[in-house]
Amino acid sequence: MTHHVGLDVSVRETSICIVDEAGTIVKEARVPTEPSIIIEVLTTPGIACRRIGLEAGPLSQWLFNGLARAGLPVICVETRHMKAALAAQVNKTDRNDARGIAQMMRVGLYRPVHVKTRISQEKRMLLTSRKLLQGQIRALENDLRGSLRTFGLKVGATSAGAFDERVRELVVEHPALAAIVGPLLAARGTLRTQFVALHRMLLILVRSDPICARFMTVPGLAQLSP
Repeated sequence: MTHHVGLDVSVRETSICIVDEAGTIVKEARVPTEPSIIIEVLTTPGIACRRIGLEAGPLSQWLFNGLARAGLPVICVETRHMKAALAAQVNKTDRNDARGIAQMMRVGLYRPVHVKTRISQEKRMLLTSRKLLQGQIRALENDLRGSLRTFGLKVGATSAGAFDERVRELVVEHPALAAIVGPLLAARGTLRTQFVALHRMLLILVRSDPICARFMTVPGLAQLSP
């Protein structure tokens, strides 16, 4: 006899429900959200998992990869479809959600989603982290431009490298403003240094990828500067 499993995952704990082919609950548990502990429950004698349902979320890729490496038939399920199916429950709890997911896996009422590999996740984190720092730098620059404009001091068009010097030049005769601007420029300098570090990592990655290297031959994309 095979079994179907529903996992309702939260940051600290995961509710597990295991049902048989007839939909009868065979086992329920609430364990810490750790792949090794969940695997231990799902591989107990007498349990033969056919499908293991896991809702897509912040921890789903980590848990999916851990269960998949253990040879378990885990499936990551599309979030909106899962929520719509579970919304009919009268008493919505983690335990009942796990039961609902298990039954959905048993009858095949789910939409699987693609789970990125660890390498893809690392690349995505590099891109999002670079973009975050870039946004913070622009926010600081725009705030400085707007604040100085109040005093009739216009930064104007300037390169990223010359921005610091231009701002200091404007406030040199305004000690109070210089005292305020100093920490902001120091923060911008630190952000920019770390942004350049991430940008170089991205360039190394791009130049080693044949598809990205081909895109770099397109006019306008060949020069990527921080």
